Amino acid sequence: MEQQQDKRLVILDTETTGMPVSEGHRIIEIGCVEVIGRRLTGRHFHVYLQPDRESDEDAINVHGITDAFLVGKPRFGDVAEEFFEFIQGATLVIHNAAFDVGFINNEFALLGQHDRADLAQHCTILDTLLLARARHPGQRNSLDALCKRYDIDNSGRDLHGALLDSELLADVYLAMTRGQNSLTMDVAVEASSGGELGDAGPLGEIVVVAASLDELAAHEEVLAGLDKNVKGSCLWRNYSPAGVTAE
Repeated sequence: MEQQQDKRLVILDTETTGMPVSEGHRIIEIGCVEVIGRRLTGRHFHVYLQPDRESDEDAINVHGITDAFLVGKPRFGDVAEEFFEFIQGATLVIHNAAFDVGFINNEFALLGQHDRADLAQHCTILDTLLLARARHPGQRNSLDALCKRYDIDNSGRDLHGALLDSELLADVYLAMTRGQNSLTMDVAVEASSGGELGDAGPLGEIVVVAASLDELAAHEEVLAGLDKNVKGSCLWRNYSPAGVTAE
């Protein structure tokens, strides 16, 4: 299996004029950040787009991007090549991937670039919403809820924004997968899955981190104190790992 630290991840988010895409709604913002070796590299892709249509009022209330602000911004066709080069071959980490992938596929299709209009043919799609639902069944798994659960500061998120949300999602994803060394999991799904979990795959192997010498010494000190209290060998010594000492 490919090791997670060897994978190039692109954490991606979009904002749109509304929904659904089938009613002619368009992307107005794309934000991506790159993660390699479980670290943000500092490389990112971010752009606001002129959609050639008005945004729904409900959508503006969510992201705060007005039609007037988008006047003069590039169109998707102006940035399509640069965007595709940034994401090609990467594992795309997206919260509610079916939504964003559907809009991106549509934008490429509108350009007549049908070879690119199925991102799952060019990238691995990993849906963090499915991952969160599998790990926290029956709980709220919005980005805000996950930030709170994993103690990630999202105090600057008064409105949705593609770049800010991708940065927050990167922190959430790394927190959710801490200690996991494989991306071969049940949430690496094709966009065509429509959000269904599909056949469950194996989770990553458990990584066992050995205690340091200082930690072993501190552990031995605690056990010695317990020995003194019981005037003998304390019960916990029966469960000490065989062959592990503080020497």
